[in-house]
Amino acid sequence: MTTVTSQQIAQFRTELANNPEAMKALDAIEDCEGDLEDAAIALAIRAGQQPQRDNAEWLDALARKCRAVICQKEFRDDLLKGSYAPMIRYLAETPLLPSILATPVLMYVVTQDINHFCEPLDSQF
Repeated sequence: MTTVTSQQIAQFRTELANNPEAMKALDAIEDCEGDLEDAAIALAIRAGQQPQRDNAEWLDALARKCRAVICQKEFRDDLLKGSYAPMIRYLAETPLLPSILATPVLMYVVTQDINHFCEPLDSQF
């Protein structure tokens, strides 16, 4: 289980205040007491997907699916500076996942440590 704190949620709220869909996702994360996996599954079901509820690695698999995009230098630099809005906008516009899941996926990546998350791609270059 990956849990974020109310301070982390508040930080994302500040950064994403102009993004109504991100605000809905953050509301769901708060409703799930910061549990990103539970919130992502609830949001996915609302978006018409049928994630495997018993698969604790579902959110991780979804994040890995987005790894090549998230780890692009320009996005990674922004994320390391705490600037999440450009990545959320980009993820929300890609066909990689339903746009409502961009926020919990990015929060998951941030909690995993961005450099650690991107390490498998770094070793390819």
